[in-house]
Amino acid sequence: MQPALAISERISRLTSSLVREILAAAQAPGMISFAGGLPSPEAMPILPKSLNGYDWQDPVFQQYGTTEGEPYLRNQLAHHLVDSGLMIKPDQILILSGSQQGIDLSAKLFVDPGTNLLCESPTYLAALQSFQLFGAKCIGLALNADGINVEDLVRNIETHRPSAIYLIPSFQNPSGTCYSLQTRQAIAEVLDHYQLPIIEDEPYRELMYDHVDRTPICSLVKKAPWIYLGSFSKTLWPGWRVGFLAASLDLFPYLLRLKQAGDLHTNRPGQICVANWLAGSTKTEDLRRLREIYKHKRDAMQHALTKHFSDIATWKTPAGGLFFWLALHKAIDTRPLLKEAMKLGVAYMPGEAFYSTASEPQLGKLRLNFSHASESDMQQGLEILARLFRSH
Repeated sequence: MQPALAISERISRLTSSLVREILAAAQAPGMISFAGGLPSPEAMPILPKSLNGYDWQDPVFQQYGTTEGEPYLRNQLAHHLVDSGLMIKPDQILILSGSQQGIDLSAKLFVDPGTNLLCESPTYLAALQSFQLFGAKCIGLALNADGINVEDLVRNIETHRPSAIYLIPSFQNPSGTCYSLQTRQAIAEVLDHYQLPIIEDEPYRELMYDHVDRTPICSLVKKAPWIYLGSFSKTLWPGWRVGFLAASLDLFPYLLRLKQAGDLHTNRPGQICVANWLAGSTKTEDLRRLREIYKHKRDAMQHALTKHFSDIATWKTPAGGLFFWLALHKAIDTRPLLKEAMKLGVAYMPGEAFYSTASEPQLGKLRLNFSHASESDMQQGLEILARLFRSH
């Protein structure tokens, strides 16, 4: 008789990623997918035709690198972040295998089984997946047009004594909310008062189509520990898996050791390519072109939604990011309808997946990505979805 497999108790809390499962199914030919946050190939910067110009004997290709990341990239990133208002030095930057690794490291740093952690409600589902795996009780803070309610934040800190707070202030995933400067400043003051660490996740920062404030909350805190996460997967090439974190000096050594224990270092050739882009002459034009392409796609989806969904749902046009967040007039569970939609050739993300297990999910919500589908696919796919939801 085969002995029972002895595995960690935390595996009982390991959930699968609904978005990854949908993306796998959405690879089927002819599927119109509004599910993932896939960048558009046409918006990506143009790469050299080959890498033949590189010296394959260079240690970057042949040898292990430092856990912190390539000094060249860390220096370029420090300049880039200072321009955004985050006054840091290169030795506060850790290069990651995608910013998702930063969420994993943060969870390992702050979470024990039963730890209370504050987040937005709804919030990024892969962050919930990571925090809850390590045993966190994720307590959701409702979002309004300007961000979370600061009085609600204070009340939850006093009541639950959380170990940290996880926020996505700029073009929040999934809601598209962008916090006002007043809210960002008020949050920073509360965090300083309680010395509550913040994990600020900013993967969509550069995807701005209408002018809004994007001051990092981490740049406004004076006493509270902080971690600032960023990614190049939305502005450059997601397949390279190059992200980063910056952190306050009291937290950085722990995060560095956690990275060492995980994967030693991030891929070196990808780091050099990203650093060359940051230092090069095309960055400004590349970002202008990317924003122009995505603004056009956002406006196309807004037009298609108005045509097909205006009688059955409400939404706000996002000032940036990659998603529309819809609230159906009728609060139906959108999860069972996904299978029906995919049989009809359309994929979307059910909104219920973005709420923590510590709270009841709100029904009748769905997230739609606008960056990947063509305009004709938007019209066709949204017409199919609207017909499906209208029938229920």
